[in-house]
Amino acid sequence: MPTTPYLASPRFSPAGIAGIVAAHVGVLALLATLEVVPLPAPLATLMVDIIQPAPPPPAPEITPPKPQPVERKPQPRPKPVPQQQPRMLATQSDAPSSAPEVPVIKEEPPPAPPAPPAPAAPAPVTQARFDADYLQNPASAYPALSRRMGEEGKVILRVFVEPNGRPSQIELKASSGSPRLDQAAQDAVWRWKFVPARRGDETIAAWVLVPIVFNLRS
Repeated sequence: MPTTPYLASPRFSPAGIAGIVAAHVGVLALLATLEVVPLPAPLATLMVDIIQPAPPPPAPEITPPKPQPVERKPQPRPKPVPQQQPRMLATQSDAPSSAPEVPVIKEEPPPAPPAPPAPAAPAPVTQARFDADYLQNPASAYPALSRRMGEEGKVILRVFVEPNGRPSQIELKASSGSPRLDQAAQDAVWRWKFVPARRGDETIAAWVLVPIVFNLRS
């Protein structure tokens, strides 16, 4: 039978093994001296979308207001104020003055106007009269019918006497109760003459009361 050739296993020498071990120990010592930096974890990828801002709206057109015409009123011119000149007052001083003394003229106040004269007292008024003896005024006639009927009474007349002494108005102030007697009294007084009223030396018109009595026994 054929024979298989025998391969002899390699042999290591102790010196070689010792060298290999020393080399591994040196590598391990070198690795121990190095600073091991851990690798960072894989970073997550962040996707950012940039949004464009919307364009601003167009500004509204502003029409400037039309200037209103300003009405100018004419302003009155200020009146010039007269400047009063300062008065020079003379003062007594012991120090000599270089300027000559100016005499001070004192203005005297104007004399007071005379008081108006006091009004004259009104002249006394004298009433008109009808009973003077020189007048010779006739008595009133007694109506015949009033005598037969026995009518009596007193009539008071209000008479306006003019400055010439003649009556111009006659009014019935108080009646006698008989129209015939009242009318007879008025008819008689219209023919009378009076002493006119007076204000001082002047004759004036005035009213006077005239009583007339009708009595059957007289």
